[in-house]
Amino acid sequence: MDRARRARRPRSVLALLTAALLAVPGITALSSAARAADADLAKNGGFESGLDGWTCTAGTTVTSPVHSGSSALQATPAGSDNAQCAQTVTVQPNARYTLSGYVRGSYVYLGANGTGTTDVSTWTQSAPDWQKLTTTFTTGAATTKVTVYTHGWYGTGAYYADDISLVGPGASTGQPPAAPTGLRTGTVTSSSVALSWSAAAGATSYAVYRDGVKVRTASGTSATVTGLAPSTAYSFQVTASNDAGESARSAAVTATTTAGTGGGSTGLPAHALVGYLHASFANGSGYTRMADVPDSWDVIDLAFGEPTSATSGDIRFNRCPVTECPNVESDADFKAAIKAKQAAGKKVLISIGGQNGQVQLTTTAARDAFVSSVSNIIDTYGLDGLDIDFEGHSLSLNANDTDFRNPTTPVIVNLISALKTLKARYGSKFVLTTAPETFFVQMGYQYYGTGKWGGQDPRCGAYLPVIYALRDDLTLLHVQDYNSGPIMGLDNQYHSMGGADFHIAMTDMLLTGFPVAGDANNVFPPLRPDQVAIGMPASTNAGNGYVAPAEVTKTLDCLTKKSNCGSYPTHGTWPALRGLMTWSVNWDRYSNWEFQKNFDAYFG
Repeated sequence: MDRARRARRPRSVLALLTAALLAVPGITALSSAARAADADLAKNGGFESGLDGWTCTAGTTVTSPVHSGSSALQATPAGSDNAQCAQTVTVQPNARYTLSGYVRGSYVYLGANGTGTTDVSTWTQSAPDWQKLTTTFTTGAATTKVTVYTHGWYGTGAYYADDISLVGPGASTGQPPAAPTGLRTGTVTSSSVALSWSAAAGATSYAVYRDGVKVRTASGTSATVTGLAPSTAYSFQVTASNDAGESARSAAVTATTTAGTGGGSTGLPAHALVGYLHASFANGSGYTRMADVPDSWDVIDLAFGEPTSATSGDIRFNRCPVTECPNVESDADFKAAIKAKQAAGKKVLISIGGQNGQVQLTTTAARDAFVSSVSNIIDTYGLDGLDIDFEGHSLSLNANDTDFRNPTTPVIVNLISALKTLKARYGSKFVLTTAPETFFVQMGYQYYGTGKWGGQDPRCGAYLPVIYALRDDLTLLHVQDYNSGPIMGLDNQYHSMGGADFHIAMTDMLLTGFPVAGDANNVFPPLRPDQVAIGMPASTNAGNGYVAPAEVTKTLDCLTKKSNCGSYPTHGTWPALRGLMTWSVNWDRYSNWEFQKNFDAYFG
């Protein structure tokens, strides 16, 4: 939250001899027979199916320019990322392959790794129009898989690729496995169902389907499906896969989640309005007393509790001094106003962090200090819970920390531990919310930490392990859909602030779930709709990304009714979407309560 606002080579003798040999009729017939067995092994080489089959660090599909068909790859290198797109292909040992593709742009590379002999690449320094790149290689005696790729060069602008092919003898893959049998349920909670099944002969992996939609994969014969809604019936099936393909689905089993007492049972109305109240500072919006906050605000976040130092874990909440806020109320009146709000069913939380409050729990001592000091603030003011608004460099991932389900970075592990401790201390009615920026959440669809090849921003997607670990404890996630750069949605298109589509795309990702860093086998599960509120700035003064009330209404219509939608195709309809969050109450008051009034008019 802002407080203010190469040269051509001559033909070799070997090549000439090869041409002469091919003129001999018998050899010509053999060569033709060999080529007849060749096939194009690249999957989706024309990018007609989006990025299906490809893993890209910074790629999307476009409809112009294209070499053929209706789509092509566009990828944009950054200062620390060459925008590589790659796929792994099953091949035969001791076989010859030709890799080719059409590219345009500055510095575009096409190559193959893992050949078992000499890895190859070819490139062009400048291709103002479509240019064909071709290279060949022979696989090693034990090589069965090769990775083909295309990439640009650091910081040189976007490049395009289309019609990539890998031609050579296809691998003998046999038959897919039979469908698994014996699917059964295990432990069922309010948000998860454990499943197990019998092994299928020849299977190398399994996929789990929930209500007909593939939700995760497993290497063994068990998995737990998470991110489910309480008191809801679900149907599950499993398939088995190997290099030949995927089996038919198993017989279905059903399970109904329990009612649960987690983050959703905290007395909030069906649709809630959340706002941050400038309680420790003043700015151009002016100071607003707690008693003067209108009853429309269901959750009031006190901004901010800040650490004594970035790594101390010792959080202090200092109310705005009279010299800065002449109309500030006394501590007694402030506490009385909090009690009055609570008596009216409102929730008052301490928000930790903000733009200036960098919090890095690098040690267990800092973790313990965090728990102790935050508890002291909550107890002193009689608060209902805690909001985590960590920004900047508070959260980042170590280079070897690649699994959001099992984080190892101390600042992540210690934060999760601290929040679980606080939740356990105060019980089921403790309200726990968090307000990450899009860079730390939705950007995780493209990048996670330093990335497979390194060089990415280690903060990217760093909130995902925290949200995942607290999915049963989290009352609300309200991502800041503002002060954000363009973010790629599940349609593989970039979306920018300024209209309903941005909020629709960002929220759809949270409610649908998404592959992390483009890995279809590593899916961040969806949150319940009652756990999600949409973060927006209250006015043009409050932050970049303001949208007028009409665009707010479009957003809500599309997500809760699937009407009034724009260009983004949502993956569901969520009438139980919890509501809206804004920065801030003070800025909304400054703008004659425009944000609040629009919320009230919509939800009644």
